[in-house]
Amino acid sequence: MSTVRKTITLTDAQDDWIRSHVTNGDYTNDSEYMRDLIRREQERERMLIAAIDEGLTSGVSSRSIDDIWNEAELRFETRNG
Repeated sequence: MSTVRKTITLTDAQDDWIRSHVTNGDYTNDSEYMRDLIRREQERERMLIAAIDEGLTSGVSSRSIDDIWNEAELRFETRNG
């Protein structure tokens, strides 16, 4: 796999954020941190597209909007404690 060198501009706060993760040993360098962010965003996008596709192929629901909303709230509470 080939690599491409990019130059980006960050605020001081953004640079400090990245450096703190590198200093803590979470990442070995700035590039590793940025690549990890991109991989996570790619995965988030894949999951979102899959969820949209699932919704579109599932058809019309026989449940009421209130039932759907209540289930969504319960899922949110379960995931976020």
